[in-house]
Amino acid sequence: MEDNKTQEKTIDLASIAKKLWPHRKRYCYVLPATLILTYLLTTCMPRYYDCKVSLAPETTGTSLSGSLGSLGSLASSFGLGGSLAKMGSQDAIYAELYPQVIESRDFLAELMPVEVQTKKGDVKCNYYTYLRDKQSAAWWDVVQGKIKEWFSPTPADQSNGTEKLSVFNLTKLQSDIFNSAKGKIKCTHDKKTDVVSITVQDQDPLVCATMADATCKKLQDFIIDYRTNKARIDYKYYERLCEESKQAYEQARKAYASFADAHQNAVLVSYTAKIEALENEMQQKYNIYNAMNTQKQAAAAKLQEATPAFTLIQSASVPVKPAGPKRMFISIIMMILSFFIMSGIYLIKAK
Repeated sequence: MEDNKTQEKTIDLASIAKKLWPHRKRYCYVLPATLILTYLLTTCMPRYYDCKVSLAPETTGTSLSGSLGSLGSLASSFGLGGSLAKMGSQDAIYAELYPQVIESRDFLAELMPVEVQTKKGDVKCNYYTYLRDKQSAAWWDVVQGKIKEWFSPTPADQSNGTEKLSVFNLTKLQSDIFNSAKGKIKCTHDKKTDVVSITVQDQDPLVCATMADATCKKLQDFIIDYRTNKARIDYKYYERLCEESKQAYEQARKAYASFADAHQNAVLVSYTAKIEALENEMQQKYNIYNAMNTQKQAAAAKLQEATPAFTLIQSASVPVKPAGPKRMFISIIMMILSFFIMSGIYLIKAK
């Protein structure tokens, strides 16, 4: 019984080849034609390049992971290092949320005014204008866009991309540009190594590398601003108090010096008491100024301590070879698919 089942499950390749052999000439026509036609169609699709930047951000939960010792290392091996960091961190935005930050329209709006230039040097404008006016597309996409434009005309865009766009009320064209940028700029986070990778895809290699570098710097600035927001507010507060107390001390010092110089030879007790009062007031103002200056220095130290550090593992580099479309690979896949489709049709008819 088992031998019979094995024989039933065995594919008879000789029988299949015998059924397909009469159609061999059609294979010789269709398969090369599919290969050539697919390759020609893929040549209509514009080339694109990829640029990848990797960085390791400093996390406030590092001390917790380190204090857990071998348990922290074991958790990291299972991809739980980021969870331990979150347990020891009071940050609302941690490394695992960086992809969501980059995908947000508020963050993308910061990238639109970035100046870009193509490798040939024929285009030099901001990223917003580049996405709107300088993108190539396959002919079928162009035809589809023209048809949509006939039935639903898009109002002219009044923005030149130099000013920061308000994401609260975007036009349809602006929304499409933001979605295009969102599709080109991708961010991933490795839970095991806590490494953040930013990949930018574009039709020009220099623009690709420029935007990858700009995105990396904007992300660092965003995290630094977030982490140091409270410390910067405290520093500015003590800086203002220090400046006010310094001015008050200078006024008290000038008043004391002026009165003392005018009454150097005075022997009256009232004058002596006035000089002592002015001197005490000056000393009091100086003590306040000295205390505020100390608080200002302490706030500056806290600001420096709160500023996170980023280790750049892989910097932006202009790609040499295009990442796609892989024309020959697509053509071969389509040729193989055509072979199986034709074979399936002939085998069904041969039954």
